[in-house]
Parts: sequence; C-alpha cells; structure tokens
Amino acid sequence: MRCDGLVAEVQDWAAGLEEVHLRIAGAFARAEPRVRVLAYLRGLLEQLERKNGWTLAEAAGEVSPDGMQRLLRTADWNADTVRDELRAYVVERLGPGGVLIVDETGFIKKGTCSAGVGRQYTGTTGKIDNCQIGVFCAYATPAGRALIDRELYLPRAWTDDRERARAAGIDDAVPFATKPDLARRMLTRALDAGVPAGWLTADEIYGQDKRLRVWCEQRGLPYVLATRSNDTVATIDWRQRRVRALIAELPESAWARCSAGAGAHGQRLSDCARIELLAGFDPSWSRWVLARRTIPADPGEEPQLAYYVCAGPTDTSLEQLVAVAGGRWRIEECFQAAKNEAGLASYQVRDYTAWYRHITLAMLAHAYLSATRASAEKGGLRPEPSSSSR
Repeated sequence: MRCDGLVAEVQDWAAGLEEVHLRIAGAFARAEPRVRVLAYLRGLLEQLERKNGWTLAEAAGEVSPDGMQRLLRTADWNADTVRDELRAYVVERLGPGGVLIVDETGFIKKGTCSAGVGRQYTGTTGKIDNCQIGVFCAYATPAGRALIDRELYLPRAWTDDRERARAAGIDDAVPFATKPDLARRMLTRALDAGVPAGWLTADEIYGQDKRLRVWCEQRGLPYVLATRSNDTVATIDWRQRRVRALIAELPESAWARCSAGAGAHGQRLSDCARIELLAGFDPSWSRWVLARRTIPADPGEEPQLAYYVCAGPTDTSLEQLVAVAGGRWRIEECFQAAKNEAGLASYQVRDYTAWYRHITLAMLAHAYLSATRASAEKGGLRPEPSSSSR
C-alpha cells in the first residue's frame, strides 16, 4: 500500500474511534474524565504487553497512573450509560437478525480483596482457581460478533458478608444472584432495548435452568440451550423423561448429517436428531430435545453426544437448530479477542464499580475493532488490530 493510502486509512480509523467517543460523551458529567476516556480507549487498542493503569498512562503521555485510576474508581460517570450506547453501536454496525449468546469467563486474581474473587471453577484454566467470574452476553451476526453486556458474579461468600462486600464497594442492596439470574437480567435489557435477535444459545449452566427457559418463551425469544444428559423434560404424552433416555430410543433412521457451520477445516459436520416435546405457552411454537453425535475419525472410536433443549416457531428445521447450537463458539472468540486485543483481563482494580467501568470500556474497544473489521472486510480490507489507535 502507498504511504499516503496508509495515512488516509489510519486517519479514518482514528476518526472512527473519536465518533465512538462522541457517542458515550453524555455518560460523563465533567470534561476531564470525558477527555481521559478517549486516551484510555486508545491505550486499550495499542499493542502493549500489559494494559494496566501505568502502561495506559504512559501511552497517553502521563507521568503517573493517578488519572487512569481515578477514571475507574471515583470520576463521575455512568458505566451503564456507556454499556447502552455500546449495545446500540454493535447492533447498528453488525446488523439485525443476530443470535444472543450467554457465557462466562474467568479473571485469575491473587488475594481475597477483589470484588467477587474466590476459589471457583473457571473454563479459562479448566480448573478451580482463585478468580473473578464475569457473565457476558454477546450479539453475533454473519458480519461479526461483539460483547454487549456484562455482570460480575458474586458468590454467597460475598453477599453473606456485607462488611467484606462494602470494603470492595458493593452496596448492601446488591443481592446474591445465580449465573442464570444474571443472564436473564442482561437478556431483559437487550430485549427491552429492541436488540433484533432471532435466537439465544448458551451452555448447560443456563440450559438446565428451567426458569430461564420459561422466561425466554414468555418473552418470545427462541432458544437452543445445551443441557446435561440427566436433565428431565416433559414429553408429548405428559411424562417426565431424561433426555439421554429419549435419544437412546431413536432408531438410526432418525439421525441426519448436518453442518454447524464452517470451521477452520471446513464444514463442522455431525449426526443430529431431535424429538418433539410437550408444547409450551404459544401454540405457534414447539419444544424439542436436540442431540448432536460426533463422527469418529477412527472407526473404533466411540461417538460423543451433546444434548440441547430448544424452543421456537413450529416450522423451525433441524438444520436451523443445529446452526444455532454450533454458533456458541463465537462468544469464546469474543473473549479471546477482547482479552488479547482490548485489555479485557488486564485490569488491576479491586473495587466493584471499577470492575464494571474497565470491563465496559474494554468491551467498547473490542466492539470498535469488530465493527471496523466488519466494514473493512466488506470493502476488501483486513486491518491490523491496533491500527485504530495509531
């Protein structure tokens, strides 16, 4: 690319970030944090080894991290207002007809003072670790995907110890909430804001929560939710059956080879089947149990089964359900990109409010990258992750 073309492209990217900054300006009561947040966003998009208060301050030309720390801890601004603008921005840039995806990710921490920290299982390391758990909602369309909401999970050890909670900036009014409760809170905000999503998908932590399934049907949100083999469902003959027993009774002729979408090595094929269940509230909807069976690479290898509970319009095809189920990986891609490219996990704050502020700004930086990539790829360009901050 010629030098003048590169300069023009960089200027376009910088202008785009400034437009995002203008969108969130109303969340800031004073000029100083309003100006500093743009520097914070630029720092999150820089190619820095670590993205904490010191490195972000240095990237902004400041001699100490005090201003960046003040932005997260005590400055007068509303992270939820920024979240709402972020969500609207993602929908505008990625388009309608997307899928909402709920999942959690861990933030490994030392000590016991960071809000919500504790020894708990996290898929980030695949084991029990001392960490914080964030529950997130992503919005994904063919154009791209981005995180649009977040909640910090507080174990009972925190909500039952109000003195400890207050020390971390957690108000007495913040109650214990399960991860599905937090998911429902975020989904409510998304639907109330008019996010044009066609489906919800999530793993078995959320799929086994029957209250979440009922809530989705009441709100008219179709879902494909992973569940465990011992989950019970109501069959059309009004019996309660375990999903693995239902699937085990299917003849081989009930299975069809379906694609869950394109992967790094071509179409992600599996053998799939579904069983219709007792209908729910809406006569135009049906419920199903869906099973996906791996295709062994070795003839002697045993296939693995994954189970899902589903609900949606009666004319939904098996292929549609499989495609939604297969799209859950896109939130994992969001986590990886947001951590690697936008500093999602690089924070060094303990305070409850500061956690929400940093996470929201990192989500906004990642959303900017996702939206800009979507536009660039549509136009035949493939920009580098940190180009927007140069």
